[in-house]
Amino acid sequence: MASGKDIKRRIKSIDGTRKITRAMEMVSAAKMRRAVASLLNMRPYAHSAWRILTNLARAFENYKHGFLEVREVRNILILVVASDRGLCGSFNSQLYKKIREQLQNPQNLKVNRIGKKRIDSTVEDKDLKMDFVAIGKKGENIVRRLKGNLVASFPDSSNFSEVSAIRPILRIVADDYLAKKYDKVVIVYTDYVSAMVQQAKVRQILPISKIDLEKQIAEIDVLAKEYGLNEPLREYKIEPSPEEVLGNIFPKIIEMQILHAVLESNASEHSARMLAMRNATEAAGEMSEDLNLAYNQLRQAKITQEIAEISAGSAALE
Repeated sequence: MASGKDIKRRIKSIDGTRKITRAMEMVSAAKMRRAVASLLNMRPYAHSAWRILTNLARAFENYKHGFLEVREVRNILILVVASDRGLCGSFNSQLYKKIREQLQNPQNLKVNRIGKKRIDSTVEDKDLKMDFVAIGKKGENIVRRLKGNLVASFPDSSNFSEVSAIRPILRIVADDYLAKKYDKVVIVYTDYVSAMVQQAKVRQILPISKIDLEKQIAEIDVLAKEYGLNEPLREYKIEPSPEEVLGNIFPKIIEMQILHAVLESNASEHSARMLAMRNATEAAGEMSEDLNLAYNQLRQAKITQEIAEISAGSAALE
């Protein structure tokens, strides 16, 4: 049985840990509010951009552009958006499980889309080649655990809160797809539903798919219809040429999709860490209470023993 001094030492240690986890919870709560504010600020832009792209895709359904070209899936690029630090509960493990599930059963990864039609690849699962780009230090760890081929790593995901920071990733994605190095590009991230709920998602970035865009619109806002998801086809007058217009719009849309995924992931990370630190603080409080109770019981037992010894000695003298 532990001595009173050992119990007091443990109580002091746990109380110190409790103060740290409480402080981390407060910091994560502040960061979460800022991340959610950034996410909400870009949502109107995301809605407008996806609406424009949806209309353009309808207007130029027969127009051939590199980002709209659908090929049989043989080579896949997977972007993994994870955290830089741990202590955020199951945030990174959910991403790991989601990616592992996709790799073990790659039927969804082998599907490409044209409009509302599915194109299933005839390539055998064993012949698929998958490369990874990691955003966040833990993303690199996830890829290494899966024994995947890591072609690029961006360790500080907190820096990717602005469009300009996304451009190095955009160049990798856009240039390699146009060069036909990859037949499909997907991004795996954590969708922020609420402070208590975050869900790992896989979304297709290239080739540009209207179905995936509409899914993302629905994820962003349950009032997607308010933003014209089902609005009628518009007539566009293109100047100077469709090639130049689409060549400038499509990279912006891809850039915005990646930024949106990173912002969703950042908000989810801070929410998960806040909840994990809250649970740790509560657990430390319960442990401290149990140890205080054990210490008081031990002290009471010693006092009782001493009283009994004094009473026995007094009775012996009489």
